Amino acid sequence: AMKNCDPDGHLMMYISKMVPTSDKGRFYAFGRVYSGTVSAKKVRIMGPNYVPGKKEDLFIKQIQRVNLMMGGKVEALDSVPAGNICGLVGVDQFILKTGTITTWDQAHNIKVMKFSVSPVVRVAVQCKNPQDLPKLVEGLKRLSKSDPMVQISMEESGEHIIAGAGELHLEICLKDLEEDHAQIPLIKSDPVVSYREGVLDESDRMCLSKSPNKHNRLFMKCCPLGEALCGEMDDDKCTSKDDPKTRGRYLADEHGWDIGEARKIWAFGPEGTGPNLIVDASKGVQ
Repeated sequence: AMKNCDPDGHLMMYISKMVPTSDKGRFYAFGRVYSGTVSAKKVRIMGPNYVPGKKEDLFIKQIQRVNLMMGGKVEALDSVPAGNICGLVGVDQFILKTGTITTWDQAHNIKVMKFSVSPVVRVAVQCKNPQDLPKLVEGLKRLSKSDPMVQISMEESGEHIIAGAGELHLEICLKDLEEDHAQIPLIKSDPVVSYREGVLDESDRMCLSKSPNKHNRLFMKCCPLGEALCGEMDDDKCTSKDDPKTRGRYLADEHGWDIGEARKIWAFGPEGTGPNLIVDASKGVQ
């Protein structure tokens, strides 16, 4: 049905962003209908972490209204067939940034969009008046929901960090936060870019670190993995969730790894999923 854009097939719709409404605190779920026809009916709302057959990140709720969004104007419609873009009312509490809406209980969720840029410019914000903190926290939640690119985090020091794709993007986000989402005066730090180092060649020396009790020594050296393997990790062909023996055999056959080392991968990074590996390459240790 999705291939043929069939308006009579099962409903499949991808929500790509949340658009703030004039009604403070509410959002239109904005996206494209890929098959079927969307109208005010009960649907399955699947978040990015939904796994087919399980109940996590899944809601079965009623769509209240379907709107056609034209510039600044919003037009209410009875239904919208496949191939069109529209906004839904009444599902914003169940979708954080993106999600899939369907009527078929066997459906998979549509993969989350990947952006060609990542949020690297960071700025810390705090409110001028400490009693406005709840408004700032609520405003940051709304900002995070309305912009799929923004990342909001909290440092150990208690600072609220906003990360954006560039200085202009951050400037717009901060203006929206101050004037629309939180509506409070803010103190902003200077933008900071966090640098990342890349590995171009194998390190020419072995590094040594001792454990606090001086009983253990860790020797480490660094070498590049190669673009082909990094690309496969980004495409989830080789992940931390794979069976170690299967993954070891794959790395040995496809990328020429030593089979012993390939089976002794300690960790993927950053955050347990990225294209960096810590490998236990020790041999004959008692």
